[in-house]
Amino acid sequence: MSTDSFPDGFLWGTATAAYQVEGAAHEDGRAESIWDRFSHTPGKVKNGDTGDVACDHYHLYKQDVAMMKQLGVGGYRFSVSWPRVFPQGVGFANARGMAFYDRLVDELLGAGIRPFVTLYHWDLPTALHDRGGWANRDIAGWFSDYAAAMTKALGDRVKDWITLNEPWCTAFLSYEFGEHAPGLRNPALAVQVAHHTLLAHGMGMQAIRAAGNMQTRVGIALNAGYNLPLADSEADRVAAENAVDPLYEWFVPTIFNGYYTERLFDDSKYRSPDIRPGDMAVIAARNDFLGVNYYTPTRYTVVDGQVRSVRNPNGEYTEMDWEVDPEGLYRLLLKLCAQTKNQLPLYITENGAAYPDIPAADGAIHDADRVSFLKRHFDAARRAIREGVDLRGYFVWSLMDNFEWAHGYTKNFGIVKTDYITQRRVFKDSALYFRNVCAANAVV
Repeated sequence: MSTDSFPDGFLWGTATAAYQVEGAAHEDGRAESIWDRFSHTPGKVKNGDTGDVACDHYHLYKQDVAMMKQLGVGGYRFSVSWPRVFPQGVGFANARGMAFYDRLVDELLGAGIRPFVTLYHWDLPTALHDRGGWANRDIAGWFSDYAAAMTKALGDRVKDWITLNEPWCTAFLSYEFGEHAPGLRNPALAVQVAHHTLLAHGMGMQAIRAAGNMQTRVGIALNAGYNLPLADSEADRVAAENAVDPLYEWFVPTIFNGYYTERLFDDSKYRSPDIRPGDMAVIAARNDFLGVNYYTPTRYTVVDGQVRSVRNPNGEYTEMDWEVDPEGLYRLLLKLCAQTKNQLPLYITENGAAYPDIPAADGAIHDADRVSFLKRHFDAARRAIREGVDLRGYFVWSLMDNFEWAHGYTKNFGIVKTDYITQRRVFKDSALYFRNVCAANAVV
């Protein structure tokens, strides 16, 4: 390797999620998801936006795959819409919905692109939500049945599976803070949901392996930041080191240690979930890899003897008001390497940034901020590899502008611009830059 290069075989890719890009919300037997219901509820999503059409990827997947081939990516991480393939969440599969993913996988493989399939990226069938959803322990079984069915359908071609995307969001952003579907505000319920997501992950891995083959690999994608000190002082460094990062603490140690850390429940609003015999053994089963979704660190300082998370007044921020600091990614990768004793391959399954993306006179998007963001984070990943981290791939979020959850269409993460009226896709400068990175397998 040169000083800027990545290991041979390093996987460069892009990522999307079903509800954010597919559209075709009412076609070919697809049923309602909790995000359909949530986005159609007045006041829940900016400007009343919905994913009804989004990027129309359901109809335009061939041109989107051709676009990925132009970029030179080796992998595409996408999610399956659970209500598209199982409208009631359980029972008989919807053949027309299944056929879409058959076509998509075949198109990807024909273009030389490796599919990474995420089974759950937040669009739970409302039929299951109305039966208790993630608050109902039965969902672990519902999910494992769904996972087995998808593996039987696609597992002859798909080797890489991700059970759940960011279960912290499924549990806390959705059940405690009410910002995501189903929009509830119940901390105790959120804790139980967190446990059920972990149980579903463990049971889902069992189901995928049972239905797969010797080449099948399965893991989970966790969103995690990193605690950084606000100031270069001993007090702030200790504060950052000792502060509980809930995104990390709820899921990473639990999966790899087989128990919830006691300090999760130091805060009086949380109580231990209902844990039944055998649960933790299922949750702590071996993963084949770990997906890492990183966007921003959290800053800590000490004020009047109290440890507080604060906004960095000197920081650089994206349009999401998330601080840009690649050092957080570098340190997170080292921490995960230590956590897993460097015995588990890592993939960055999401990393990217939202910026205003104001078109130039000729319609081009000269997104220098995003190019700089990506370059610095790629370099942080390269540094981590040189420190011994077994990082195998990097999926940029996102392939194209899409429905950004409660923000609707007001935030753009894509390296490709989406015109939602014409559905025309236009490479931004960041896409051209990423194409060069993929070609060189190096930070350029």
